[in-house]
Amino acid sequence: MSASAQLAPAPTRVSRSSQAPAAPAKRRPRGRGAKWGWSILAIVLALIWVFPVYWMVNSSMLSSSTLESFTPTFLPFGGNLDNFGAVINERFFSALGISLSVTLIAVFCCLLFAFLASVAISRFRFRGRTTFILAILIIQMLPAEGLFIAQYKMMSELGLLSNILGLSLLYIAAVVPFTVWMLRGFVAGVPAELEEAAMVDGLSRTQAFMRITLPLLAPGLVASGVFAFLQCWNEFTVALVIMNAENQTLPLWLRGFVQQSTSRAIDWGEVMAASTIVAIPVIIFFVIVQGRMTSGLVAGAVKG
Repeated sequence: MSASAQLAPAPTRVSRSSQAPAAPAKRRPRGRGAKWGWSILAIVLALIWVFPVYWMVNSSMLSSSTLESFTPTFLPFGGNLDNFGAVINERFFSALGISLSVTLIAVFCCLLFAFLASVAISRFRFRGRTTFILAILIIQMLPAEGLFIAQYKMMSELGLLSNILGLSLLYIAAVVPFTVWMLRGFVAGVPAELEEAAMVDGLSRTQAFMRITLPLLAPGLVASGVFAFLQCWNEFTVALVIMNAENQTLPLWLRGFVQQSTSRAIDWGEVMAASTIVAIPVIIFFVIVQGRMTSGLVAGAVKG
């Protein structure tokens, strides 16, 4: 072996563990573009949905000459509240009182009857239970217009024409079936074992239901109450058949502003102001119960 070969240094080995780790490649977050696209689409749809409401409020502050011009006015600059002052009169307060009375009576009775019926359907097994459930669904298929003559004759024989009680009875009969079906899903979603456990601890069946089950049904009651409120507050055709010109609900009162006569054209500013006033109680009611309503609708969708 030569001297140069003996003096050559041995090759050094570098362990993999001693090497510095390679920097990870930067990757663009997946789905960010799609997320922004869906967000923009949601905003556009929200603006489209809210624009009619904005246009109604905006038009309620403008004069009829401004509204009838060919150039649209998107901001109520120079507007006033004269239209609101023109529509708020004695007839408005009378219609407001009738609508509130009929709606509150109907909502209370609907929730009471629907609650008891939904508990009976979900918690007990009795003869005719399936027939009762099918009857609820069949009633919902009947067109309301086909019942007008029978309803009118029935209210006339009972002396309840143009009466708050008579209109409330018709609203209750119309809203209760769907309310029963809606609450049935909430009651069925609460396990009966919770009541049985409470009864083991010494509570009676009624006490267990009132203390355990009823608080869990609060979202469902609120959601059903909102549905009944909207149906009764905005109902027009049954009230048109039953009520007369002296006793009108708010939808009938609002209709009077769009009835063109030979002496007076339609004042669209007053129409928009009246529409805004009619919508205000619904908005206030929804703001108060919207938290419970949202949870109630979600719970019904999962448990139903």
